[in-house]
Amino acid sequence: MIKTLRQLWRSVGFRLAFYYGLLVAITMLAALAIVYMQTVGVLQQRMVRQVTTSVQQLMVRYDARGADGVAGEIGFALSDGRNSDNEIYLLTDREGRKLAGNLDQVPSMTPDAGDGVHRRVVRSGQSAIGYLVMRHLPDGGLLVVGHDLRDQESIESLVASASAAAGIVAVLLLIGGTFVFRQELERSVGAVRRTAARIAAGELQERVAPSGQEDEFALLENDINAMLDRIQSLMDGVRHVSNTIAHNLRTPLTRVLVRLRAVEQELGADNVQRQAVATAIRELDELAVVFEKLLQIAEVEAGARRQQFAPVALHVIADDVVELYEAVAEAQGIALLREPADIAVALGDRDLLAGAAANLLDNALKYAGSGATVRVGTHTVDGRAQLFVQDNGPGIPAAEHERIGVRFHRLDRSTPGHGLGLASVQAVVALHGGRLQLVDAAPGLRVCIDLPVAGD
Repeated sequence: MIKTLRQLWRSVGFRLAFYYGLLVAITMLAALAIVYMQTVGVLQQRMVRQVTTSVQQLMVRYDARGADGVAGEIGFALSDGRNSDNEIYLLTDREGRKLAGNLDQVPSMTPDAGDGVHRRVVRSGQSAIGYLVMRHLPDGGLLVVGHDLRDQESIESLVASASAAAGIVAVLLLIGGTFVFRQELERSVGAVRRTAARIAAGELQERVAPSGQEDEFALLENDINAMLDRIQSLMDGVRHVSNTIAHNLRTPLTRVLVRLRAVEQELGADNVQRQAVATAIRELDELAVVFEKLLQIAEVEAGARRQQFAPVALHVIADDVVELYEAVAEAQGIALLREPADIAVALGDRDLLAGAAANLLDNALKYAGSGATVRVGTHTVDGRAQLFVQDNGPGIPAAEHERIGVRFHRLDRSTPGHGLGLASVQAVVALHGGRLQLVDAAPGLRVCIDLPVAGD
């Protein structure tokens, strides 16, 4: 339940509808409170004046004609048909015997309750709440004058019903408003989201279709299209530079390597220049490798390969990579294990993911050291397909985890490499919408490629 509410609260449409419904409910309740205070206040004042006037008149009649005159006046008041349903009277003698009135018994009141109090009384056999004023008579009798509060209770009940209705209306506004707001936001923002998704997939020529409206979302669409035009212009410039490098530098580099290898073959084994030529060839080969890796990372980060995504069996990739490196691991004295070998299927590019897995295993074999154990495992956890490589070697400090994947960053400069392997893995995982997780295996390191399962 809490999880569902949190998901709803993340929706802008739900929050807007909630605030709107809350505002309407507060407005309704405030209006009802004003009506209640005005209506009940007027009734209360009129009731107090009526009771006070009645008490004064009866006390004057008592002074003129005694208790009998008061009893006669009470009887007339209850039989004249004016407010008889709401009037409350009681006259008793000094022994507490009832002389006149419609109360069945004397209410429990303190002697100083002359200014008026609310009490529950029994009037003509019915229980009710009344506003009462008590006067002690000179002959020891008691005079009680009051007013039935049923009208006020009816108004209070009406206000309570109206408040409940306001709450129901607010809930209906919340439900209906959520639907309306979500539809309106989806109509206005959906085109932007779909265009952004296609742009992320590498379709940089896509633009947000104009809605034809003249609102804030239309301005946003224009700004986004202008931004995309600028991004495409910059990307075209980057591609132009990349193509220029590819055609104008890679080809001459290949020619130089071919010529140097030809020179190396012509030189005798004892020629002093042969070593210099071999060194130059080795340096140029490494430069070509760096060049190819950088171009591969740039291609992956551009997102063009995403259009070729299909369900990929990570467990099959892990089997192939382990088989490929078995001989290398054996030669280095490393135990290479394939466990766990559970089924894991993700949506992606098989060649890119296979290259990423090979990079991880190559690094593990390179840095784990002789006598170490390296495990390559696959499984599916919480709807995520995972392929991991774990070793029990020296591992890396926790402070270096954040720098892993930075281009040309290397922890051990003495080991051959260019610092681009994990950078390419990072780019491939990001292209697939996944995460590259580094965990201290104590001892060693566990590197995991975590991807959404196929179909998510």
